[in-house]
Amino acid sequence: MPTTVLSNIGTLVTNDPALGEGPLGIRRTAALVIDGGHVAWVGDSAAAPAADAGVDLDGRAVLPGFVESHAHLVFAGDRAEEFTARMAGRPYGAGGIRTTIEATRAASDEQLTVNARRLLDESLRAGSTTVECKSGYGQTVADELRSVQIAARCTDEVTLLAAHVTPPEYAGRADDYVTMVCEEMIPRCAPYARWIDVFCEQGAFDRDQARAVLTAGIAHGLVPRVHGNQLHQGPGVRLAVELGAASVDHVSRVNRADIDALAGGDTVATLLPGADFCTRNSYPDARALLDAGVTVALGADCNPGTSYTTSLPFCIALAVRELRMTPDEAVSAATAGGAAALRRTDIGALSPGFRADVIALDAPSHLHLAYRPGVPLISRVWRDGVLVVANRVVSQ
Repeated sequence: MPTTVLSNIGTLVTNDPALGEGPLGIRRTAALVIDGGHVAWVGDSAAAPAADAGVDLDGRAVLPGFVESHAHLVFAGDRAEEFTARMAGRPYGAGGIRTTIEATRAASDEQLTVNARRLLDESLRAGSTTVECKSGYGQTVADELRSVQIAARCTDEVTLLAAHVTPPEYAGRADDYVTMVCEEMIPRCAPYARWIDVFCEQGAFDRDQARAVLTAGIAHGLVPRVHGNQLHQGPGVRLAVELGAASVDHVSRVNRADIDALAGGDTVATLLPGADFCTRNSYPDARALLDAGVTVALGADCNPGTSYTTSLPFCIALAVRELRMTPDEAVSAATAGGAAALRRTDIGALSPGFRADVIALDAPSHLHLAYRPGVPLISRVWRDGVLVVANRVVSQ
């Protein structure tokens, strides 16, 4: 495979403090060599070694590819009318998910695959080079099985979210549904997934039900994740830490004990400000989490009901404006934080040996991601060292 040198980089975010300034390991007027799909060299542009091909980035900023660790992409239909009604004052409730369950069950495999790939392509054009994908809109054994099979054809990071809500046919019988998930659904679906997830929330599943689902998933080789503390202060965070979950996601309603538990464990707090934006929910207290030493990730939470966006740049801007994160913290959370939430040590940084997942901005610095919200700044994207996005820039 030919080598490529990216030179004349204005600001290079490596996420390796040994390579540059501060926690982001920032280098100025830098270069980066890609060899065999991995980063082979990082240094000053003037000292860059020879390579088979070269790209002069003309002072553009370069970052690791964004790591999207929370996405719901296997579904059919949309809920634009529900969103419009909510903006007019109707509060969000978990019951809206059932609209998507009905549409997803009625859709063909081809329709679900086309939609998932459309959203993955949209994510890639927004700079996300790794995307996790959940099931959770089928909620029968057959529909969850095909959901994880479709997801597995799109990404290595597949999550079985069978316990999203109680489906209509199990209304008032959540315990029966949990039993079915544990005894039938998880054994059938586990071969196609890496992760097991549960929505531990009022109106969804309580602590004991969530524990049963996660424990069953662990017994079949799946690693736990938790949707927790989104709408109410509850047991989700501490259950996640207790079971060694890779992440607990949303974390919008936490108390001091929750924060202390996260700080004392290895579970990542994944913040999803797009969902809070779209539901007018309170934003998480990112400052309290960060100041306590909690590892924080940012996700877009693409789903048809409560965060229909694939744009991590948008979520970075929200994190800076609404969550009081610094631009450096938000960029780190969308890259290294996402990698930590997926327990990946090969992505999320641009250090020698890491996968060459690289994004270049039409801007001189990563600060512009928050400074210029809503502007499509992604100029080029390399994934595994291959240029996969090259947005045309018109000069006048």
